[in-house]
Amino acid sequence: MSVRKLKPITPGQRFRVVNGFDTITTDKPEKSLLAPRKRTGGRNNQGRMTTPNRGGGHKRRYRIIDFKRNRYNDPATVLTIEYDPNRTAFIALVQYADGEKRYVIAQNGLKVGQTIVSGKEATPDVGNAMFLSDIPLGTTISCIELRPGQGAVMARSAGSFAQLMARDGKYATVKLPSGETRLILQTCLATIGVVSNSDHQLIVSGKAGRSRWLGRRPRTNAVRKNPVDHPMGGGEGRSSGGHPRSKNGIPAKGYKTRSKTKASNKYIIERRKK
Repeated sequence: MSVRKLKPITPGQRFRVVNGFDTITTDKPEKSLLAPRKRTGGRNNQGRMTTPNRGGGHKRRYRIIDFKRNRYNDPATVLTIEYDPNRTAFIALVQYADGEKRYVIAQNGLKVGQTIVSGKEATPDVGNAMFLSDIPLGTTISCIELRPGQGAVMARSAGSFAQLMARDGKYATVKLPSGETRLILQTCLATIGVVSNSDHQLIVSGKAGRSRWLGRRPRTNAVRKNPVDHPMGGGEGRSSGGHPRSKNGIPAKGYKTRSKTKASNKYIIERRKK
């Protein structure tokens, strides 16, 4: 992983820091694993804007990712490491002995030609998917399932990782990227290693146009809006008025919205840090 700072030959490149892409091995995706990706522009099925500041952007095709890793004890060879426009992490194209190809989330250190495997026969090497019951304590893991067979839902973004802390009964204790410590069934899968592209957080776009390419439209401050548009809008001059809150009136700072009777509360040992 590396980043490059460009020479300031234009105003847009003066502060721009780009990804080095030194681990990427090809720019041609596998056609059989592509799917169309329809954009909504922030509108729901009634055509009403439900998510503001969305729209435009470059056309993308979705890469079908194997989050379940359900070909157990079946080795696969890494063919390429690729960029995915739909996520911050890089992805790896792997091929099984029978010729089937799949995309998986790439971990730091995953190389072309390497063999990865999932299931009981897997060893705790980078890229292998193992059950939490078989992973050595203290191991750095990512792409973690929350329910057996569900597929990876946690620690999937660039540079993310969790740590397996302990095992007790049928549950494993995992410290998540947010700082939360929670119990997860030992029959859930997790991948060994840190998610690739860990330098993603160092990237600086350099100009507003790059946000437009990603489908992000300009955002207007809430206090500069009219009362009809936002609870914090209106007033004479620059009066902010009231407490910071969302468009739906929910306070923005320190107000807890999580239900006290939520079913998963009993699995959370320590809440995430504020």
